[in-house]
Amino acid sequence: MDKTSVIGVLLGVVALLVGMVAKGTSLAVLVNPAAILIIFVGTIAAVLIAFPTNEIKNVPKLFKILFSDQKEQKIVDVIPFFVECSKVARQEGLLSLGNKIEEVEDPFLKQGLQMTMDGMEPEYIRDTMEEEIAAMQDRHAVGAGIFTQAGTYAPTLGVLGAVLGLIAALGDLNDMDALGYAIAAAFVATLFGIFSGYVLWHPFANKLKRKSKQEVMVKQIIVEGVLSIQQGVAPRAIEEKLLVYLPIRERNKLQSTDGKGADIDA
Repeated sequence: MDKTSVIGVLLGVVALLVGMVAKGTSLAVLVNPAAILIIFVGTIAAVLIAFPTNEIKNVPKLFKILFSDQKEQKIVDVIPFFVECSKVARQEGLLSLGNKIEEVEDPFLKQGLQMTMDGMEPEYIRDTMEEEIAAMQDRHAVGAGIFTQAGTYAPTLGVLGAVLGLIAALGDLNDMDALGYAIAAAFVATLFGIFSGYVLWHPFANKLKRKSKQEVMVKQIIVEGVLSIQQGVAPRAIEEKLLVYLPIRERNKLQSTDGKGADIDA
């Protein structure tokens, strides 16, 4: 579970409710079927119009990504793996990587090692793997774009809901008490629109972009590691080359934990 997503949503809801109570607003005003219909159903309708079916059907997967930690390769795991592969390849040849490939679960890493073992040209390996990264980025951009558009539509629909509410409220000016309540209720749609747009949909889009960027970085490291092994780069040189992707503190921690900085063959 991605705790930051869950905590963020809960904090946003709590902040809204506590803020309303602190301002002396009754929470009962949130029970407004018309506002809920206009904002949430209206946002869904707008998104359905804006995106084709094959992209919309991935929305459940996007929510899973937002609220769960995906089992993917991590930089701190990839670097020692490539150092070990380099040792094996230099001592026993590239064909000896077959045993290492069997240990790999990540399809992208397995593909790169397999192409290396098959003797593919470096340019072909790089082009193939980078094309796959580019295709993945395009898919991720579409997913983030869905939430970005939802975040754009929701506040605007909130204004629409407020206008509709005011039209209904101003239709009868005889009862001033009822008029005041009707005007307050009219702005509930605006509240829902702004809250969902800027506390949910836009932040969701940003988190998807951040997770995509992290995944791209790992895959770029894999590309460099695979090509370095094929070129026969020394284990120490591979480690130093890949460590540049990590912050200084994590580099030092990795080196002190595995001890490879002291015993990697040059």
